[in-house]
Amino acid sequence: MRIAKQSLIGKSFPKLDAPERASGRAVYIQDMVLPRMLHGAILRTDRVHARIVAIDTSAAERLPGVQAVITANDIDNVPFGHGKDNTPLKGDKVRCIRDEITAVAAETESIAREAAALIRVEYDDLPPILSVEQALRGGAPLIHEHKQTNVAFTYEYSHGDLAAGERESDVVVQETYRLPYVTHCCLGTSGIIAAFDARGHLTLYSVTQVPALYRRDMAQICGVPPERIRVIQATIGGGFGSKLDIYPYEPIAVHLARRTNRPVKIVFNRQEEFVASPTRQPTEIRIRAGAKRDGTFTFREIDFTHDNGGYTSWGATTPFVMMQAFSSLYRVPHVSMHGKVVHTNNPYAGAMRGYGNLQATFAVESSVELLAGELGTDPLELRLRNAQEPGETTGQGIGLRACGLRECLETAAKRSGWHQKRNQTATDRPRVRRGIGMASMLHVGGGAKIYRSDGCGTILRLDDFARLTLITGSSEIGQGSETVLAQIAAEELGLRFDQIQVLNNDTDVKPWDVGVHASRTTFIAGNSVRLAAREARKKLLSAAADQLRSAPEELDLRAGKVVRDADGEVLADLGKVIRSLHFGGKNEVVVTHHYYEPPSVMQDQGYKGDVSAAYAFATQVAEVEVDLDTGVVKVLRLTAAHDIGRVINRLGAEGQVQGGVVMGLGYALSEELQVERGRIVNPSFREYKLITSPEVPEIDIAFVETIDPEGPYGAKGIAEAPAICTAPAVANAVRHATGGRFTALPLTPERVFSELKQ
Repeated sequence: MRIAKQSLIGKSFPKLDAPERASGRAVYIQDMVLPRMLHGAILRTDRVHARIVAIDTSAAERLPGVQAVITANDIDNVPFGHGKDNTPLKGDKVRCIRDEITAVAAETESIAREAAALIRVEYDDLPPILSVEQALRGGAPLIHEHKQTNVAFTYEYSHGDLAAGERESDVVVQETYRLPYVTHCCLGTSGIIAAFDARGHLTLYSVTQVPALYRRDMAQICGVPPERIRVIQATIGGGFGSKLDIYPYEPIAVHLARRTNRPVKIVFNRQEEFVASPTRQPTEIRIRAGAKRDGTFTFREIDFTHDNGGYTSWGATTPFVMMQAFSSLYRVPHVSMHGKVVHTNNPYAGAMRGYGNLQATFAVESSVELLAGELGTDPLELRLRNAQEPGETTGQGIGLRACGLRECLETAAKRSGWHQKRNQTATDRPRVRRGIGMASMLHVGGGAKIYRSDGCGTILRLDDFARLTLITGSSEIGQGSETVLAQIAAEELGLRFDQIQVLNNDTDVKPWDVGVHASRTTFIAGNSVRLAAREARKKLLSAAADQLRSAPEELDLRAGKVVRDADGEVLADLGKVIRSLHFGGKNEVVVTHHYYEPPSVMQDQGYKGDVSAAYAFATQVAEVEVDLDTGVVKVLRLTAAHDIGRVINRLGAEGQVQGGVVMGLGYALSEELQVERGRIVNPSFREYKLITSPEVPEIDIAFVETIDPEGPYGAKGIAEAPAICTAPAVANAVRHATGGRFTALPLTPERVFSELKQ
C-alpha cells in the first residue's frame, strides 16, 4: 500500500466544534449549573452623575430565597481598569448609567432580580458632563476628583517634519469625521459562575478572551492568590474584543460567592448586554493631508478626541493601533498626531474588532478620496502611487517584511471592474445613482507586543494509538483557531484530521498565552504548535528508523502511517511504533512542548518600534446604488482582496472575511448605539439596527498570498482586517454616486438625504 504525499495547508476544513454548536450540544455559560448554585443580580443606577446619599437594602434582604445582599461597604472594593478608576460596586458616586450599586444572590434568577428591584437608593444629583467639549471647558466639574482633569490619556506621535511636508504640498485637504458608538451584539450575553471549594480555591467559569491575564487581574481585585484561581472557559457565543477586559459583574460574582459560600452565577439579559457591556468608542477626527501635483503624499496631521465615558477600559488605549493607520497606511514622509481620551458621564468603551482602526482608516481613506478629487486623479492610481513595497520600514518603525498592498489594490480593482464602472453612475431609474468606491487598510497580523511577552505555549501528547492531544495556551472564541492549529499539527505529524483533539479552555491544564486579540492566534499559537510538532516528528521518525533499521531521512509520516519517503510505501502503523517505544526497552512516551515568542518589540515612549511580527493588508471595493429621493443606500457587491500571507484553512479564512465585511457594513449603514443625555435609548435588537441576511450583498473574496517569512507556512492573521475598510469603501462609493461629502456614520437614509438636500 502506498500513500501519496499531500499538504493540508490551504485546504478547507470545517470547524472542529461545528457538530457541537450546530446540534445544540455546546455548553455555554447560560447552560451551566453547579450543585447548590445561587443566582446573582445587580442593581444599576438610574442616574448618570450623582452622589450616593443612602442605600436601603432591607426589603430585599427580607424577601424569601435571598441569601445575600452586598454594597460597596460590604466588600474590599479594589479599584481596577486601565486607569484604576472603576470598582466592582459604587459607594460614593455614580459616573455613568452602567454603575453597579448593589448585588443580590438568591435561589433563583427571578428572586434575585425581584430583590434588586426592591432596593432603594437616594441620590444627590450632580451636573452631567455629556460631551467631550463640555468636559474640556475651563471650570468643568471633575468626573474623577483624584485625577485633577477630565483628560484620561493624551497621545502624541510624529515622524518627519510637518512644516516641511506642508511646504512641499501642491494640494492640501482638511475634514473632520465623527464616528459613533456601536456595540458587539454577541449572541451569547455576558456571564460568569464563581465557586470556592473547601480549600478556598476559586474556580471561575468565564467567557474571557484572556484567561491567563484574567486570572492575574482577578487575583488582585478579589484578594485571592493567582495560584489558587482556576479559569475554565465556557463555549463563547461571540467575543469580538468584548471579553478582553474585566468588568464589575465578574468580581461581584466572586464577592457574592465568598459571602454565601456557594457558587454564584450572573448572566446578563439582552437589555443588560446593551447597557452594561463595552462598546466601540465614539471618536472625532480632524485630518489634514497634502500631496504633490504628481500624487506623492507629503504629510498628514491628525487631531482626535475619544469620548472615554465614566471609566477607563481598553477603549482608551486604541490610539496605540490608530496611529499605525495614520502613520503607515501608504508612504507618508511627515506625520503628526495629537489625541485626547476624555472622561464624560457617557458609557465607557472597551475593545472591539479592529481596535480603533475602523475609525482611523475611515478618516485616512476619506482623506485620500478628497486628495484624489483635488488632484483630478483616479483614486486607485493615487493609492498605487503611494503604496509601500515589501522590505520597507515606515516612519513609525514598522517593518514590512511581506507587504501585499499593491497586489490587493490591483486585484480588487480588476475583479470589481473598477475602470469600467467609474464612469457609469447613471441607472435606468432617473433618481437612482450608482457608485463605486474603494478603501485599503493596514493592521497587525502577528500580535502586538504590549506586554513583555506576546508568546504562546503548546504541549503535544501522542497516545499509544497515535491519537494526538493538542494542549494550547490559545483560546477558541468562535474564530476557528483550534481547527487551524489541528491542521498545522496534522500537517507536521502526518496524521488524519480525526486523530486530533484540542484542549484549550482550562488554566489548570493549558500553558500560558496572552489571549485572543491583535489577530495573533494563527501566527503565534500556530508557530508554537508547528515547532512542538516538529520535535515530536523527530522523535517518531527516530523511533521508527530504529525499529525498521532505516535512516530517519528515508522515512515520512502520512495519514497515521510510517512510509518510505521515496515512494510512499507503508512500512508500519504509527500507533504500533509509539507502543513499541512506550512499552519497549526505552519506555518513553511521546510528549513535546514549545513556547514561541515572536520577534516583535515593544514601542518606545514615542510609539515607535516594530510592534508586530507581521502586518496584514487589504483593499475592498464597494458598489452601491443610492436613491436620491429617499437617501437609501443599497450595497450591490463588495470585492475584498486580503493579504493574509499563506492561507491555511481556506473555509475559515473566507468565513472571517464574510463575517468581517457584514460587521463593517453595519458600521457603514445602520448601527449606532444611541446615547441621549448619558442614557442608552435603543437597548434591544428591535431598535439597534444590525445588517440582516437580505441586506448582505454578493461578496467576492480574493486572497493575496505574500508568504510572510516568520509566519507558520507564511501565514498572517486575518480576524480583524475584514471589518476595517468596509465603511470607508461604502462611503467613498456613495460619494462617487452622489457627489456628497459624508463625514459621519452610519449612512442612514436620513443622514444621506440630509447631505444631498444641502
